[in-house]
Amino acid sequence: MNQPAEAQPQVSLAQSSPTVGTFRERDGALEWSGRQETLRIEPWGPDAVRVRARLGGPVLDGLPGALLDEAPATPATVKTEDGRGQLTVGALTVEVSAEGLIRFLRTEDSEEILAEDRAHFWWPGSRLYTAVGNGHHRLEQRFAAYDDEKLYGLGQHQHGRFDQKGLVLDLVQRNAEVGIPVLSSSRGYTLLWNNPAIGRVELAHNGTRWVADSARQIDYWITAGDPADGQRRYSAVTGRSPMLPEWAAGFWQCKLRYRTQDELMAVAREYKRRGMPISAIVCDFFHWTHLGDWKFDPKEWPDPAAMVRELDELGIKLVVSVWPSVSPLSENHPVLEQRGWFIGTQYGPMAHADWPDKEVASTVQVAFYDATNPEAREFVWSKVKENYLDPYGITAFWLDACEPELKPGFQENLRYWAGPGLEVGNAYPAENARTFYEGLLATGEEEIVTLNRSAWAGSQRYGAALWSGDIGTDFPTLRRQIAAGLNTALSGIPWWNTDIGGFHGGDPDDPAYREVMVRWFQFGALSPLMRLHGFRDPGMPLGPEMTGGPNEVWSYGEEAGAILERYLRLRERLKPYVLDVMRAAHEEGLPVMRPLFLEFPDDQAAWSVDDSYLFGPDLLVAPVLTAGATARTAYLPAGASWTDAWTGETYEGGRAVTVDAPLDRIPLFLRDGARLPVAE
Repeated sequence: MNQPAEAQPQVSLAQSSPTVGTFRERDGALEWSGRQETLRIEPWGPDAVRVRARLGGPVLDGLPGALLDEAPATPATVKTEDGRGQLTVGALTVEVSAEGLIRFLRTEDSEEILAEDRAHFWWPGSRLYTAVGNGHHRLEQRFAAYDDEKLYGLGQHQHGRFDQKGLVLDLVQRNAEVGIPVLSSSRGYTLLWNNPAIGRVELAHNGTRWVADSARQIDYWITAGDPADGQRRYSAVTGRSPMLPEWAAGFWQCKLRYRTQDELMAVAREYKRRGMPISAIVCDFFHWTHLGDWKFDPKEWPDPAAMVRELDELGIKLVVSVWPSVSPLSENHPVLEQRGWFIGTQYGPMAHADWPDKEVASTVQVAFYDATNPEAREFVWSKVKENYLDPYGITAFWLDACEPELKPGFQENLRYWAGPGLEVGNAYPAENARTFYEGLLATGEEEIVTLNRSAWAGSQRYGAALWSGDIGTDFPTLRRQIAAGLNTALSGIPWWNTDIGGFHGGDPDDPAYREVMVRWFQFGALSPLMRLHGFRDPGMPLGPEMTGGPNEVWSYGEEAGAILERYLRLRERLKPYVLDVMRAAHEEGLPVMRPLFLEFPDDQAAWSVDDSYLFGPDLLVAPVLTAGATARTAYLPAGASWTDAWTGETYEGGRAVTVDAPLDRIPLFLRDGARLPVAE
C-alpha cells in the first residue's frame, strides 16, 4: 500500500540540486544528509558546538585537530520540524535549512551572529569539496561578511594589523608567522577552524572563506559570547596552560650566542655582581657536538654539572636550545632513519633543509624528526633526558626552528605519521612541544615551560610559550609587535614575548639603536615574558663559530643602561602581580596581554585601539613606538577611572589623554585605584 508523501519544504529551482536533505537526531547531535554529504552539529561545551561535514560517508572521528578528546558535558535541545533542524546550547542556537545551510543565532534574541553563504545561486554552495585523490579534498567553507564586523586572532603575524578584516592570511607555519586558526569577532562569537591542514583564510568584504588544501572533512568549533567568554570557552576545549613557574616570570638573558661555558658564566656572574635581577639565561644553538645529538660539546662546555650547580646557587635557571633537526653526522641519525621516525617525503630523500654543522666545511642536508609519531617523540625525549635532565637536572628548553624550518617549505612533499603534509603540517609545533611536556610530566616535573618559535591551536596545554621570531630592530618593527602580541593572546596563547630589541642586527654603540632598545625594553618589562635576545652587530656568517655583539644590560652605555636596569627592577617588583595574572590564564584561560575591549567590550572605541593594551586587568600599558617622542597620547576606556602610575594624576575613562613620556618613562595607568608597585 502506498504511503502519502510528506510535504516537502519549498526550495529554489535556481540552485544546482534542490533536493531536500534528511534530518535526524543522533546521540544528542543534529545530523543532516543530502547530496552524498553528511553534516553533524553537536554540543561541545557551554554555549558552543562542533560542526563537521564530509562528502561520501559519515563524519570521521580521530582525525588530527586541536580539540581535546572529550567534549564537556553540556545540556542541549534538538528539534526537527517544518523541514528545518535546530540545536540550542545555552546562548547559541544553530539553525539548518532543508538544503543544509547553517545559521548561528544568539539564543536570547535570535539575532544572527554568523551564517553560511553560497558562493553563487547555482554552484558551488557554502561548502565545496574538490577531490585531490585518496579520499582527500580541497575544502572550502564560506560564511557571510558583515560590514560592521571586526576580526581578531589567527595567531601571530608581522603585517602590523590588529583588526584582521580585509586580509588574506596563509594558514602555514613560518619563522615569525604563526598560523593559529581561531577568530574572535566583534559580532559575539569565537571560531576555531579545527584543521591543521595547510591553507588560508580570506576575510574579505564580500565573504569569509576558510580553505584547506587537502583534508578529509570540514571541522570547526564555534561559541557565542563576548571575547572574554570566548577565551574561557576556547581554552576549556583546547586545554589551558599550566601555571607559569615563578622563575619564568622574571628576566631572561640571552644573545646569539654564548659560545662557551666560560662566556655564559661570566655574564651570569656579572649580573649578580652588579646586583641586577635575573631569573634565566639561555645556552643557544651550536652548543652541541652535532645537530641532533642533543648534548653538550665537551670542548666548549667541559663541566655542565658545575655550571648548573653554580647557576642554581645564583638563583638562575639554565634554558637549553633543542632543535628538531638532525644532521647526517649525528649519532642519532641512523636510528631515526632506520625506524622511520623522520618526516618522510613523497618524492626524493628524507632531507628537509641545508644547515651548517661542526667538523664540515659546508652545509649538510638535515632531516626533522616526526613529532606527530609517538614513538619518535619518546625517542627524542629519551635522548634529551639522558643528556640534559638526568645528569644535570636541566628542565627548561628553547624549542627553536620548530615550524619546522624547511628549506624550501614544500609541505605537499612531506609525509608525517599522522598523515600527508598538506593535511597535518600545521600541527607540528604543538606536537613538538608535546614531546617535552609529556616527557617532563612523566619524570614528575610539575613546573613546565618551553620557549617555542612556532605554535598551533592547543600548544598552550603543553606549556608552550611563543616568541615572535627573527624580526627587525627598528621602531616600525616594534610597533608591529603590539598587534602581533594581542592577536596571539586572542589565539589562546597566554605566554608570549619578543626578542627585546629585535633580532636581526642593532649596534649597541649607535645612539639611535640605543633609543630603540630602551623603548623595547620598557615594552618587554610589561610583556607576559621578559627576555633580552638578538644577533647584535658586528655579526658573523652562520656557522658553529658565530656569535653576535654584546647584548647585556650594561652593553648600551651608561645612560641607556641605567634605564634598562630601572625596568629590570620594575619587573621584579611586579612579579607577584604577573603571577596572579598567570594564574587567571591557567584557571580561566584569560590572556595576560589583553586588548582593551576584552575588559571593556561595551566601549566601541576600545575595539580599534592597537597601540596599547592591558597587562592583566589593572594596568594599562602605552608603549612609546616612535623615535624622539617625549609625549604619548593614549586612549583610556570608558567605564573606569585611570591613574597615571608615575604622577598620580587621575582621569575618567572614555577619552584620550596626552602624558609626558621622556626616555626613561613608559606611560602606565592604574585602573580604578588599583595599587601596584610601579613607582620606586
